[in-house]
Amino acid sequence: MCIAGERIYRGRMLRINYTTYDVRREGDIINPRTYPDIMVKSPETGPQAQPYWYARVIGIFHALVSTSHPKAEERSLRRMDFLWVRWFGMEPGRYRHGFRKARLPKIGFVEWTDKYAFTFLDPAQVIRGVHTIPAFKEDRTSALLPATKSVARVLNPGEEDDWVNFYVNMQVVVSKEIYSWYSPILLSPALLIGICS
Repeated sequence: MCIAGERIYRGRMLRINYTTYDVRREGDIINPRTYPDIMVKSPETGPQAQPYWYARVIGIFHALVSTSHPKAEERSLRRMDFLWVRWFGMEPGRYRHGFRKARLPKIGFVEWTDKYAFTFLDPAQVIRGVHTIPAFKEDRTSALLPATKSVARVLNPGEEDDWVNFYVNMQVVVSKEIYSWYSPILLSPALLIGICS
């Protein structure tokens, strides 16, 4: 892959469009400084597989690229959008979440030594933005990213440590489709309105 002019351009915001449970068009604005957390579909399979993975967007970029691969059909310049993300992992151990347990999903940043802690992601894989709540009881640590100053701490660049864990807020009143994603039963819009009232 060749990057035209060896230039990568930084964006400030990204709009993620999605369809709500009642087939309406909605969108989230992802901004690394104010609303940086996203969810993507998990590639995991099996009985204990998580349906979604979560990440914090550090940067939004695009570049004009081409390929010189001999088997490529298209060689002209094309725009490529990509996100630089810091991944969250699920809380390991005995913590269980879901509607039956009456607990929110609990996540934390992947440790910096993991080779996949920071990666690039195609924005087309993003389902929507998410709201995370620090798990205040778990406190803070610098073990996940020992650098005293880092661009990875996009919400508060002056901070020298991170929250150990976060809860993924499932805003049933605001986002009824989130409820339907995690719920084991199929709900009608009328029933959801009754629950949320």
